[in-house]
Amino acid sequence: MASLTPQVTTQVTPGTVPGAAPAPAPSRPGRPRRPRVWRGVVLALAAVYFLVPLIASFVFTVKVPNQGFSLDAYGQIFSAEGFGGSLLLSLGLGVATIVLVLLLTLPAAVAVRLGAPRLRPVLEVVCTLPLVVPPITFVAGISTVLRWGPDYLASTPFYQTMIAVQNPDFPVVLVLAYVVLALPFAYRSLDAGLGAIDVRTLSEAARNLGASWPHVLLRVIIPNMRSAMASASFLTLALVLGEFTIARLLSFQTFPNWIYRISGSQAQVSVAVSVFSLLITWLLLLALSSAGARQRSGS
Repeated sequence: MASLTPQVTTQVTPGTVPGAAPAPAPSRPGRPRRPRVWRGVVLALAAVYFLVPLIASFVFTVKVPNQGFSLDAYGQIFSAEGFGGSLLLSLGLGVATIVLVLLLTLPAAVAVRLGAPRLRPVLEVVCTLPLVVPPITFVAGISTVLRWGPDYLASTPFYQTMIAVQNPDFPVVLVLAYVVLALPFAYRSLDAGLGAIDVRTLSEAARNLGASWPHVLLRVIIPNMRSAMASASFLTLALVLGEFTIARLLSFQTFPNWIYRISGSQAQVSVAVSVFSLLITWLLLLALSSAGARQRSGS
């Protein structure tokens, strides 16, 4: 008795081999990548916009009539009268402004994210409001208050306070004004840093381990915010070192005001100081960017 086994017939199509794996379907040709010409155009325009004035300023400082190339203007920077005092004053104002800005914005931003998320738009509006107030209007209001204070508070203990905040050696009124101007930039940097970490999970984990709220802020949140705090500090310092309107109208001898004062008698030295300070600012920005990149790669 012959066994009945089903016979399986394999249909062989032309161009295929029996038992071989089916050939993959031919891939569709992708669209040819167009050269991003517009990127090069934008970078070229940005380079022209930033580098041409800098190169022109440098040429003005090193080209002396009837002498040719000379670096005497840069050699006179540190020996110029008033350079050291005005620079130290601006640096001191910058450090005080950075400390006060961080003390105001960082706890407020953390508290809003953890306890009252609905108040975040309100805090954002309050911190960005200085961007819509012209500096000339802002300083006009400050000068009006400073004139009004000694007249109406002469018989009160606040009189000496109004005089002390206008001390030319360290004008506290400039620190308060710079804090208001730096709020938008500091808040944006800190808000971006808080958005990059899970603040709620870190805080709840630390609280479950018995940490107090100051300990959570100082030992848990701030170490994870070093890059954002460095960005906020750099932007604040750059603002203080470059602000001219408020210090000029309030008659305080800050570093930008000193550059303007010597521009009439020592034009090349003033431009050389501007170029030098701009290069120092760029170097600080590059150092900050590299430090942030190393921190991200390490984490």
